[in-house]
Amino acid sequence: MKNKLLTILKYLFFLGLGIFLVWWSIHKMGDKNWQECKTALKTARFILFIPVFFILVASHISRAIRWKILMKPMGYSPRLLNTFFAVMVGYLANLAVPRLGEVLKCTILGKYEKVPADKLVGTILVERAIDVVSLLIVFIIAIVSQASIIGAYAKTTIQNNFLSGNSMGLFVKLTLLVAFIAIVYFLMKFIFNRYSEIGIVKKINMLFRGVGAGLSSIKNLENKSAFIFHSVFIWCCYAAGTYLGFFVIPETSNLPIAAAFPVLAFASIGMIITPGGIGSYQWFIMGVMVLYGIDEGHGYANGLLQWIAQFCIILIVGFLSLLALPYYNRQPAKPSTTST
Repeated sequence: MKNKLLTILKYLFFLGLGIFLVWWSIHKMGDKNWQECKTALKTARFILFIPVFFILVASHISRAIRWKILMKPMGYSPRLLNTFFAVMVGYLANLAVPRLGEVLKCTILGKYEKVPADKLVGTILVERAIDVVSLLIVFIIAIVSQASIIGAYAKTTIQNNFLSGNSMGLFVKLTLLVAFIAIVYFLMKFIFNRYSEIGIVKKINMLFRGVGAGLSSIKNLENKSAFIFHSVFIWCCYAAGTYLGFFVIPETSNLPIAAAFPVLAFASIGMIITPGGIGSYQWFIMGVMVLYGIDEGHGYANGLLQWIAQFCIILIVGFLSLLALPYYNRQPAKPSTTST
């Protein structure tokens, strides 16, 4: 009960933050820019949502294939459709409760493909780590190629959202974090060795071993080139969808293709801050577009339309995936192991 309450409170906090950012962004724009924003929304080229739909769905299919590649070294080869359905239902769940989707992804493949959930947790941690590295690469590309335009904005945004506080305070926090991790590691190792025959210790030990097996899948990949290809392809789709989104309204259609990288990079921060990026996604896009000479009204309108496109894709495809799962899996599931 306590955990459910904390989850609800956390979600309400971030949802409230997103709603506040929507209100604050509109309030800050002023009447003139807000009128321009509303006009842009009325005259938008919604037909462009169709190619954006296929581009982003392609990225989700690629993500499902990459996840399958991570499972292969552990001896599991789930069907692609079930893996894709799990990915989309996970995204759908994250719109409601942050991180719930990661749990549901494991649950779905555990139910329909008989892949142990504890091992899947490890693969998801690997995926998140790869995504962080990919986002850092996008940031590097954005800053290097557009330094004269976004350099100062990038420094301020990163400091305010991730590096707030003085350098000594940050160093102390990192030191304490490393020390805490080290203490927990050695304490758990002692407990597993000393009390290995106790039932609950056995279960926890098996859980950690499963997660470890999932994490180790990255070093035992059989097809590293395919894994790298899909990792690059996913973010190329994101960048392509972002650039195509510039053409939704005439006022942002003249932005250079290089602008897609900083817009994608900072919009991704918005996705991290609030559930589904509500409020923050369009706010960050507006902030970057202002640097390119786009007024706040049209920048916010473009960001809002790009957010609506992504939200609708997840909502539609995620809901259809949820409905398709029991239909596609009418036959009893068999363990999705591969011969090794």
